[in-house]
Amino acid sequence: MIKSIRSVIWIAFISLFCWLMIDLTLPYLTFTYDIDFLLTKQKIIHVKHWRYAFNTHILFSIFSLVAGLTQFSQYILTKYKKLHRVMGYVYVIDVLCIAGPSGLIMAFYANGNIVSKTSFVLLSSFWILFTALAIIKVLNKDFIEHEKWMMRSYALTLSAITLRLLALVLPKFIHLTAKDEYATLAWLSWTVNLLIVEILIYFKKTNRLS
Repeated sequence: MIKSIRSVIWIAFISLFCWLMIDLTLPYLTFTYDIDFLLTKQKIIHVKHWRYAFNTHILFSIFSLVAGLTQFSQYILTKYKKLHRVMGYVYVIDVLCIAGPSGLIMAFYANGNIVSKTSFVLLSSFWILFTALAIIKVLNKDFIEHEKWMMRSYALTLSAITLRLLALVLPKFIHLTAKDEYATLAWLSWTVNLLIVEILIYFKKTNRLS
């Protein structure tokens, strides 16, 4: 019962932020380049491969957010195995072939200094790597390791949400220059998520052994 309640809360929480991400994404689907985030990219808006990568990334990243939701529900895994499998393939194909590579291209043109650019390059690279390891493990029928790598991969998927949450909270507690603040947000957005996941993995392992 407690596990079911936790699952419902988890799904509701992520679903809310998936909706918020969709709401943030919709203005960019007009493919005009003088709104919000794109106002900070006017110096590189003419770079075709960056522009194509941006449009691809914002359009397809939401699929990995939504598809990933289905991968950690014991209820779906037990009752709707086919849905779990299909959505898993949607997630993997999206990250490995579309959202991940386009995010990596964008990372090299990230705002801020070399510190923030390095963070986004590592984030995109690890996102692709962890997802690839997850699919390799499931193909080898190593389901425990598959779950671990999927958790790590989805933690990086959720970095987009974490970044926006921290952008609201961090300035209230720490006062930094604009570049330092952005670099800090860039690193915290995914390292905090990975730390939380590693703690969850540790406790799941402890529970299995007890």
